[in-house]
Amino acid sequence: MEGEPITSTLLPPGNVPRDASLTLEQKTTFVFVILLFIFLGILIVRCFRILLDPYRSMPTSTWADGLDGLEKGQFDYALA
Repeated sequence: MEGEPITSTLLPPGNVPRDASLTLEQKTTFVFVILLFIFLGILIVRCFRILLDPYRSMPTSTWADGLDGLEKGQFDYALA
């Protein structure tokens, strides 16, 4: 093992590709994956914000504010 050169198993020696640029499909895939990671990051931040302060994202009005002639908690009787 001592003195032996380290060879790569991916490329045979002396066969280095000249054109190492990405194709259009690879560029499109790369951009799509980056956009997915950005979207995932935004969702993770939003979920942590909701977990840390869940009542901030709730509206201040309730479902019973618009009901005329009914007290809050009387919705069960209104269905009958």
